[in-house]
Amino acid sequence: MQERNIKLSGVKDATEFVQAAGKCDFDIDVYYNHVVVDGKSILGVLGLDFSRTLHVRFDGNNIEFEKVLDKFAAMENTAA
Repeated sequence: MQERNIKLSGVKDATEFVQAAGKCDFDIDVYYNHVVVDGKSILGVLGLDFSRTLHVRFDGNNIEFEKVLDKFAAMENTAA
């Protein structure tokens, strides 16, 4: 199981993410707090709060999908 943190800024980013996720042959979950949605569902992803860092959990490998995750990688604030 792999996990990555991403930050989407709007509909265009969400659409790109879901299109890449849809090409994967494994499950992809996107979540924050207690909300979990299917990463392949445009309606589910659009329903998330884009002002928050989103957590992506997946169990598989797809180079193109991982490039999209890299593109939207959330910079973690390490300052206390």
